[in-house]
Amino acid sequence: MTRVADRLAALLADRFAGSLPVRLRAWDGSEAGPPDAPVVILRSSRALRRLLWQPGELGLAQAYIAGDLDVDGDLADGLSSAWRSLRAAGPATARPGPRRLAGTALTALRLGALGPRPPAPGAPRARLRGTLHSSARDRAAISHHYDLSNDWYALLLDESMAYSCGYRTRPDDPSYGLGDAQRDKLALICRKLGLRPGARLLDIGCGWGSLSLYAAREFRARVTAVTLSSEQHAFVADRIEKQGLGDLVEVELRHYRQIRGGGYDAVCAIEMGEHVGDAQYPAFAARLHALLRPQGRALIQQMSRGSAAPGGGAFIESYIAPDMHMRPLGETVGLLEAGGLEVRSVEALREHYARTIAAWYRTLETRWEEFVALAGEPTARVWRLYLAGSGLAFTERRMGVDQILAVRPTPGGEAGMPPTPEGWSVGGVRR
Repeated sequence: MTRVADRLAALLADRFAGSLPVRLRAWDGSEAGPPDAPVVILRSSRALRRLLWQPGELGLAQAYIAGDLDVDGDLADGLSSAWRSLRAAGPATARPGPRRLAGTALTALRLGALGPRPPAPGAPRARLRGTLHSSARDRAAISHHYDLSNDWYALLLDESMAYSCGYRTRPDDPSYGLGDAQRDKLALICRKLGLRPGARLLDIGCGWGSLSLYAAREFRARVTAVTLSSEQHAFVADRIEKQGLGDLVEVELRHYRQIRGGGYDAVCAIEMGEHVGDAQYPAFAARLHALLRPQGRALIQQMSRGSAAPGGGAFIESYIAPDMHMRPLGETVGLLEAGGLEVRSVEALREHYARTIAAWYRTLETRWEEFVALAGEPTARVWRLYLAGSGLAFTERRMGVDQILAVRPTPGGEAGMPPTPEGWSVGGVRR
């Protein structure tokens, strides 16, 4: 009797220009494929059935989330090895013809893979309604990701609750951790924005308040923090009260299009611009310009995709960040300048993000049982796949992240910027 793994390997053989890029371990214990390749485990025929009902990335992701498919050993290492093997194998060959498809169907039948659609994995999947990037739909998209629970993010992140790329200033220091990198990132942003006591800062998409509270505490800035997440709003309001910063920080639950007033000395959007949408970004850039006073500064920290990389994908869209849009860096710079801002500095942080995500991934693995207890194993597996895949995307330059510093010039073209970066800020408040 032909072993299951051999049947599967034969099915996949003509899909690659070279040898099979992974080693298969099937539910009957059989194995096939290169002995030194990453091992993909198919725990039952239901993994194949998922792929038949949902071919491609999403079917693979759902099989992993449900536990029907796994990778032997560390997932991040396995994905990295598999990706290298796929590249080395070359592109897939031409689509199979009718005879090959008939043979595939027969093999699937013999393996017990034909049948009704398997039940959806237990992790919540985003199902948004309404007009793309309407206020209500944006709120639902943000809620899907950020309202998972404050306890979940408190377990994953450092004490500042900064959920964005850190900035490692001492990468070779073994005592230097994620919290240090996040603190140095917050300090860098405040310096670039030229914050000083009494400066008015608008923090759009404030998350759990790490930057808003830091700017108030260390620079004595007056901060308006804005979020669409009800969980974050409650969390930040509580932190403001506990830290005694009510005279300097206010937090609002509202869409960026509904922000009142203007004349801010500084505006920041830290990894929020990805949620704006492609068609809406020109209006977003113009809104940043309108919210600033002349010679006020804007700092946009935003993820980008490589010029040949798709960005996002079916898994991310379905389970992590629905309606998110990334574009190459140069396009974002052009949109900001078209909105009336003058871009003065761009700093790439791609390698910093790979290290930041690696730290989050280690926390997830180290405290796996606690994460499972909080949200269930399917959700924990979603995040394992998300962090492992994202870290690889930044490492391999399919994704990037950048800090873009811009200014609103006066009608006469005066930016009011010091001639060199050393003069951008007077530094934090001396205590």
